[in-house]
Amino acid sequence: MELRVADIKQYLYCPRVIYYTYVLPVERRVTFKMVSGREGHAEVDRLERRRTLARYRLEEGERRFRVPLRSERLGLSGVLDLLLVSPAGLFPVEYKVTEGGPMLNHKYQLVAYALLVEDAFGGVVRTGFLYLAPRRELVPVPITDSARLHTRRLLGAIRRLVREGRLPAVRHRFARCRDCEFLNYCADVDRPAPTRVVVGSRAGARGGGAAPEGAGGCETGPGREEGDVLPE
Repeated sequence: MELRVADIKQYLYCPRVIYYTYVLPVERRVTFKMVSGREGHAEVDRLERRRTLARYRLEEGERRFRVPLRSERLGLSGVLDLLLVSPAGLFPVEYKVTEGGPMLNHKYQLVAYALLVEDAFGGVVRTGFLYLAPRRELVPVPITDSARLHTRRLLGAIRRLVREGRLPAVRHRFARCRDCEFLNYCADVDRPAPTRVVVGSRAGARGGGAAPEGAGGCETGPGREEGDVLPE
């Protein structure tokens, strides 16, 4: 079974994305995140063509944009945002449109691209880069043997999920589900109760502009969870 590199990112974010893509295909809802991500990629691509390689600490090299990659041996394919080809080696680069820092699913998506680059061009990829927009931050990611092994295990886990055909459990907070294109199909996901707004409370009736008890703050789920953050 051939997988896409993006499947690794989606599996680590939520395995149900894999289920609704391969096991029980359903219509996807186009989300704001999807649209803004495509627009952000196009803008980063435009700016990257005008920059030098100094930010990658390379004296010379060639940029190759939107590189299609496929490996029959790995059963994997994808389109890499940017490949740097230089005398110092091969360096895959992935753009991520995010206000937060690099996440583990970003890391292993990049490692999967490194495996494809190695398969297509030969040699060993030692380092890849995540470019975080709109922060304009470049994060080097070491491509280690342990990361390669874990990526292959992830591919095995994805194929096993598809083969067994069981709906995976959801173990993360609703904050991660809020912008998911498959949210409407997950009836068992606990939604947070709507915030209650107290109108005409005794505190407001006394004057003085005092807010009702408990007002003035809105709890929002964290954008990441334990184990998600890319370690230093």
